[in-house]
Amino acid sequence: MSMAIASLAWKSFRNRRFATGLAVASISLSVTLLLGVETMREQARTGFLNTVSGIDLVVGSRTGSTHLLLYSVFGVGSPGNNIDWSSYEEIRQLPQVDWSIPLSMGDTHAGFRVLGTDRGFLEHYRFARERRLTLRDGAWFDHADEVVIGAEVAEILKYRLGDDVVVAHGAGDESFITHDDRPFRVAGILEKSGTPVDRSLLVSLDGFDGMHEDWKTGEDDHDPLHGGHEDRKRDHDGHESDREISAFMLGLKSRAAAISMQRQINRYQAEPLSAILPGVALLELWEIVGLVEMTLLAISAFVVIIGLFSMLIILTASIDERRREMAILRSVGARPGHIFALILSEAFFITLAGIALGCLLLSAIILLGQDWMAQQLGVFITLGLFTANQLLILALVVLLGCLVGLVPGVRVYRYALIDGLSVRV
Repeated sequence: MSMAIASLAWKSFRNRRFATGLAVASISLSVTLLLGVETMREQARTGFLNTVSGIDLVVGSRTGSTHLLLYSVFGVGSPGNNIDWSSYEEIRQLPQVDWSIPLSMGDTHAGFRVLGTDRGFLEHYRFARERRLTLRDGAWFDHADEVVIGAEVAEILKYRLGDDVVVAHGAGDESFITHDDRPFRVAGILEKSGTPVDRSLLVSLDGFDGMHEDWKTGEDDHDPLHGGHEDRKRDHDGHESDREISAFMLGLKSRAAAISMQRQINRYQAEPLSAILPGVALLELWEIVGLVEMTLLAISAFVVIIGLFSMLIILTASIDERRREMAILRSVGARPGHIFALILSEAFFITLAGIALGCLLLSAIILLGQDWMAQQLGVFITLGLFTANQLLILALVVLLGCLVGLVPGVRVYRYALIDGLSVRV
């Protein structure tokens, strides 16, 4: 009998396409919104955590931990002050330090950030639990006029090896000075990593500094990466040059020393510095954005409830039109419980169809919009299997759909056979 009820429910679902289609559309849109918010929340957190998985400390000028983490690692915002090169040299030579990665920033290209760094970035930067950056094409920069670009930069801007890149001074899409006199040549393209590196252009520190000097004076005839670097670092009296960097990353020989090292850098006497533990700073960031996340999820949940109420209205409104149909079913042997199960099955089919359509719609949005979201929002969203939270959300939607179906089901259950067969005036 259960198979017969399911078959009747499916046929009823098909025969009332317009009304049930509206209910399905309402549920699908609300499910798309709810799953979309949850997907972005989970993948953003996972992406942020993967990005800092191999970094023990991040050091910058004195500022808040969240601000330092965002501008140095994720390319959001800009540093308030720079760090003297001599301070960086002194700290990176401490016995606890295993490796270091200097970072200079402040320039962009077509909205993508430009980072000045050295080969240590390729050798020591880790993401997603000790995965290393790899080159898809070409090689790491070996000259001051070369640039290595991230996978998304190459994909969106259609760059290939050997193309010229002109960098502009300024953040985001707005720029103030275009360095037309010193274009960079694409030397390498990185494999996609799912980190902000995919949306970055990497140049040497000398190349980065050189953009802000007078390259037309003829003093750049030598290659700064081969002999010029030491000339820049010290003048003829042996004093340190005025080079500055925006921040730097540290890898320690023992992670147990991270707390003491952080305290030592925060007390650095030569200039005010801030050292942060990336994982701890991320927890602080989640505390800040947690309320926003919960608000978005709550709004999405209310939208789902509204979608389910639209199904309730459609099913309830159809009851009066179907009273004779129900009475005929009763007359051929269907029990009140069977009629109740029929309405409940219809609610289940509508909810299930709405969920399926919502999942397809979300997948299409992700596939078509992931490049735009990566460039505009800085979050790379990918398709994947449902997480435990998403499966729980879908199960709750199905349960709520069945509970909503109880209302018209109970109403039909109470109808008597004579009520449906009698002539109403």
